[in-house]
Amino acid sequence: MEPTQYRTEPVSFARRGGRLSERQQAAWDAVAQTYVVEVPDNGMSTSVDPDYVLDAEALFGRKAPLVVEIGSGRGDALVHAAQEHPEMDFLGLEVYVPGVAQTLVTMRHLGVHNIRLMVVNAAEALRTMIPEGSVHELRIWFPDPWHKKRHQKRRLITPEFARLAARVLEPGGIWRLATDWQDYADQMLEVLEQSPDFEFSGTWAPRFEGRPVTRFEGKGLGVDREIRDLVAVRRDPLG
Repeated sequence: MEPTQYRTEPVSFARRGGRLSERQQAAWDAVAQTYVVEVPDNGMSTSVDPDYVLDAEALFGRKAPLVVEIGSGRGDALVHAAQEHPEMDFLGLEVYVPGVAQTLVTMRHLGVHNIRLMVVNAAEALRTMIPEGSVHELRIWFPDPWHKKRHQKRRLITPEFARLAARVLEPGGIWRLATDWQDYADQMLEVLEQSPDFEFSGTWAPRFEGRPVTRFEGKGLGVDREIRDLVAVRRDPLG
């Protein structure tokens, strides 16, 4: 019997199960084979085999700027961006399968084809799967705030994660973040300020016009939370 394996680092999700609606199941059956990429794992759910390396040009059938969205949820922001920018390719990393299925529903409805989806842990994907310097933009909208103090060590945005983000971004590539939890925004700001790999203004950015108001953002606005956007630019490691 193989020994049980456990992760020792934070993962990019809280749950992944759930039942698909009839419409979601129909979309999954019709187009998941094309748009949902089966990623080799290392024996654990949503893990990534460290020997697997993404070939985005082969995956999309063309060479184009690659935008990666972590925690794409139901795909509202992802599909909107892909529809607005057909000249770019978009990769959504999301572990909640009904969210992936709903993304497929919206893609079919709008006729959007420049998206691929993966049900994987984002930190592992950035560490080994995505080639160095291959991402034009990295976007993380409203990651789980783990607002209880005892759970905050599970937050995704840490100095270690910043190093992973820097690894995959091209020189001049953009890392966009947004949250409606002020203490998490403060943590994000501190991580970006202290990272040697990014140019960062040291303050909040204007709201990103390319992001529609998602459910998460709407909930935050509904209880009068302030939405904080942050933007950092990957420094040229050779410059």
